[in-house]
Amino acid sequence: MDPKPSLLRNVLVRVLLFCVLAIGIRFAYIVTLRGESCDLGDFCFFSLPDNLNDLVTTAVTSSSSSSSAITVTDAVKSSPPRSNPVNFYSSVFQDLLADGFLSPHSKSLCVETATGDDVFALKQIGVSDSVGISKKASKPLVVTGQAFRQPFKSNTFDFIFYGGGGIDNLAKQAEFAAEVCRTLKPQGFLVVHTASKDTYSFYSFIDLFNCCIFVRTRDVDKNMQEFVLKKESGIVRPIRVDDRDLGDNDNKCSVPGYKRELAGNAEPLIAEEPLKPWITLKRNLKNIKYLSSMVDIGFKRRYVYVDVGARSYGSSIVSWFKKQYPKQNKTFEIYAIEADKAFHEEYRYKKGVTLLPYAAWVRNETLFFEVNQDPGREKEEKEKGRGMGRIKPVQSSGGKVGSDVNKIQGFDFANWLKSTVSEKDFVVMKMDVEGTEFDLIPRLFKTGAICLIDEIFLECHYNRWQKCCPGERSSKYEKTYSHCLKLFTSLRNSGVLVHQWW
Repeated sequence: MDPKPSLLRNVLVRVLLFCVLAIGIRFAYIVTLRGESCDLGDFCFFSLPDNLNDLVTTAVTSSSSSSSAITVTDAVKSSPPRSNPVNFYSSVFQDLLADGFLSPHSKSLCVETATGDDVFALKQIGVSDSVGISKKASKPLVVTGQAFRQPFKSNTFDFIFYGGGGIDNLAKQAEFAAEVCRTLKPQGFLVVHTASKDTYSFYSFIDLFNCCIFVRTRDVDKNMQEFVLKKESGIVRPIRVDDRDLGDNDNKCSVPGYKRELAGNAEPLIAEEPLKPWITLKRNLKNIKYLSSMVDIGFKRRYVYVDVGARSYGSSIVSWFKKQYPKQNKTFEIYAIEADKAFHEEYRYKKGVTLLPYAAWVRNETLFFEVNQDPGREKEEKEKGRGMGRIKPVQSSGGKVGSDVNKIQGFDFANWLKSTVSEKDFVVMKMDVEGTEFDLIPRLFKTGAICLIDEIFLECHYNRWQKCCPGERSSKYEKTYSHCLKLFTSLRNSGVLVHQWW
């Protein structure tokens, strides 16, 4: 019997199986790995209908402009397994089409889209000139690029979209905003989806985009909000209801109404003078309503902590701010302002901390401080009514001073603050300045620098009861607790979120 037919049959079967395997691998690569449909010029065995755009355009025309519901054609329903996100984006884009923020002729960009679902949805509804960017390309829908480094010329796009709440975790939001201002055409629209929904984060987001005006916001689902901005040359920010001007005629600043509401929601001030303030502080810590626990701080350009009267590195920077303050996973720049030379050396090698070895004051001038000559004898020094800061109303150079004081350089703290941070930054300040808060706080108001501070932890110094000597008050300070309470109340009434600190 001739074995050749059997051998030939085996060869043909193996060839056929190899072809089927090759086709399967090619199909999986195109559709699954590359995230593309099979009508884009690749080696395919089926394609979407030629009149897909006409079908979807008809659906758009028949949809109501006041509703977010859409009619999804059979062609869309038969899209690849990623049809759920595609259908969601199709719904979003059809609403934007109906409201005039997007058109079939818009040159469109989708930012940080790893799978290209949003680009795919744009093309399906007829916005054919669309492309996405991601760190890893998925051509032809997605090319290599990043939100803060877009590989396009200036004034390229009519429409830019950033979906999925990706901007909430973007490390370089300010750079992204700058790129939008560069690549978006005048009168073009930016649409962003974010999970942040509080008023504080809303205004922080708007402030990122110097080139745009706010158009509208809406909920696109229970967890996501949509912002629409338009690029224009003459920027008119949204009117902030109940703003209050602070400062003198030359240096006014405005505390927005929403910030005043936050100050009103803070923990109550302690109205009665505590007999043991050091114990009261520990008890009050659990009641403090930190700003970053009430709002989303994610849309700020920088995050800054200023410790005025920092003392040692472990005093409040490590023991309190780094361990206890809720930072929402943000990295803060830290400025330590400390005039006492005894603490300067330990800051030399601390990363992320900038030491200002001066005294915070209302002018640039030489001052006289009472300084603890032995950093290891704080308890004994306090029992004598002495401290680490100023002994009395500050004296400038030229006055007569005793032997227990040191000459220190003071600097205009308000002017330094205005040159260091802006309203786009999130600024937390702790102030422990041995009584000169009654000089520094009014100066912050007068210069308008108070509006740059989001949250203040203020230790107010008064002739309080002594821990060492029951029934005796400190003779170091002239102010009473009522003076301190008035200072805290005036700050809160002005819309400044301040917390009592001891």
